[in-house]
Amino acid sequence: MKQGWLIAFEGIDGAGKTTQVKLLAAALGEGDRTVVTTREPTDGPHGAKIRSLSSRGVPTTPEEELECFVEDRREHVRDLIAPALARGEVVITDRYYLSNVAYQGARGLSPQAILEHNEALFPAPSAAVLLETSPDQGLGRVRARGEAINRTYEKEDFLDRVAAIYAAIERPYLVRVAAHGPPEEVHRAVLDALAPLLGTRGASRGPG
Repeated sequence: MKQGWLIAFEGIDGAGKTTQVKLLAAALGEGDRTVVTTREPTDGPHGAKIRSLSSRGVPTTPEEELECFVEDRREHVRDLIAPALARGEVVITDRYYLSNVAYQGARGLSPQAILEHNEALFPAPSAAVLLETSPDQGLGRVRARGEAINRTYEKEDFLDRVAAIYAAIERPYLVRVAAHGPPEEVHRAVLDALAPLLGTRGASRGPG
């Protein structure tokens, strides 16, 4: 049985994570792998609570917020991620624990402590693709989609701090991709960045 892969997409709001999850899933689905797409926060009770509180701007302490994320991830890994990996499937997630490192780190917690705690609890990704774009462009994309601005996270000064923390993360599984261009251009760059994992020569060949 082939080894399962866990691929996480990371980045600030409006970086294009959801679009790139879909494009990569479609590309990998052309091979002999079963591909599972998911996201964090999940649709479970902890994830629903996180989205509700943040979208309404309800104040919570960074510690309480992080605890909700960890509990949501605990169920996510137990019920979906770990079983899929055990079956040799490819799991592509829209956000994983590096989001907590950056976002709750930007709220004042220790990014290093968050990272080490999560790595002790949960499987490390086979690859984490950090889509890098400016907060100004990211928020512009959010507005262009006609979405309501998240009152907790989607502020330019806050996203500046988030982006700075992302930029400082160093892990062997982290790959950085410029996400300023159109989706198909970014997708080709993602395939190139993931070529060592996928066993391909990048976008010129596609997944093998």
